[in-house]
Amino acid sequence: MADRKLFALVSMLIGMSIILSYSLSTYTTLLFGVNEFHFVIRQSIFGLLGITVIWTLAQLDPDKWLTPIGFILFIGAASLMVAMPFLPEAIVPTVGGAKRWIKIAGLSLAPVEFFKIGFVYFLAWSFSRKLGHHGGMGLVNEFKRFTPYALVFITFMFVIAFVQRDLGQVVVLGLTLLFMLMFAGSSFRFFFVILSGVVMFFIFFIVTAEHRILRIKSWWALAQNSVLELMPASLAEKLRVPVEVEPYQIGHSLNAIHNGGFFGTGIANGTFKLGFLSEVHTDFILAGIAEEFGFFGVLFVVFIFMWMLQRIFKVANRTSDDAIYLFSIGIGLLLSFTFLANAYGISGITPIKGISVPFLSYGGSAVLAASIGIGMVLMASKKADMSKRGSY
Repeated sequence: MADRKLFALVSMLIGMSIILSYSLSTYTTLLFGVNEFHFVIRQSIFGLLGITVIWTLAQLDPDKWLTPIGFILFIGAASLMVAMPFLPEAIVPTVGGAKRWIKIAGLSLAPVEFFKIGFVYFLAWSFSRKLGHHGGMGLVNEFKRFTPYALVFITFMFVIAFVQRDLGQVVVLGLTLLFMLMFAGSSFRFFFVILSGVVMFFIFFIVTAEHRILRIKSWWALAQNSVLELMPASLAEKLRVPVEVEPYQIGHSLNAIHNGGFFGTGIANGTFKLGFLSEVHTDFILAGIAEEFGFFGVLFVVFIFMWMLQRIFKVANRTSDDAIYLFSIGIGLLLSFTFLANAYGISGITPIKGISVPFLSYGGSAVLAASIGIGMVLMASKKADMSKRGSY
């Protein structure tokens, strides 16, 4: 294996998730009437399977296997997402007004998690062949070259945002695409024009769905006091909205973070997981870590995560293969934006988007898909000179 440190860091995060799925799921097991080891057993199975997947992929020849695996993920997951609305409820149940999971033998599979890895590979593979450096090309020609990618992106983002009602994933994928374009050689002018377009699409997706408008209002009701006090009183009053829906999730999340202090209450001693925060072991796992392990516990998790990202970007930095360079950067960006979207949401900086923390949150599909991404990076790292000294 080319980069054992990356393998060890990811395995460490998965190991943490197994422990936390037991520590933070106390109330959830009672609520659902399942055995107290229900979640930890399932997470252990998926965690060990994820580690096995990483190790197995890392042994393969990148010249032979990287492209087929990337396109199987992209085309296969995309096909499943398109087909899901037409499949029967017994296979694809409607949860919260959306069809996001396929049930197979008692297990739930989220195709969008695997699509993200395939989408990143598709972009890396295609960008490495068609884009290159854009110096002197002109904004019009850059748009012409970007149009096919925009059509692919808009098509699948429509499925994710409207059919699956998952705007958070659209934001993560949109940011990943945008920054991969920059690393592929697009001009800064083109970058900022596309960024403006992404913001407009984001606003469009919000205003066309009532549940997203309510989520924004709920978030703003909590955040407005700290923001508006910095503005003139006349302007602040115009921007203030009445608290129609108590943003209890963010409120309890912030209280859990505050309750943890610097050193935390101790493992299994948290109180906000006892019915105040719903299913802390999933989307609010960082709040659970903050309460039970404190500021230093969160700092340790961030350190491990940042070290993992450094190893991923090192692969990109040490390879001469353009597709591997862009794919490694894309996986690093995807994991980074996913982590930030969750962290900002549970801390009240942005609205909650229902996005899990990579490798830490409970959930089989997310762990397996992220493990495949890391396994592919490790496979690709065989073509990188990891012993070369220099930056990273």
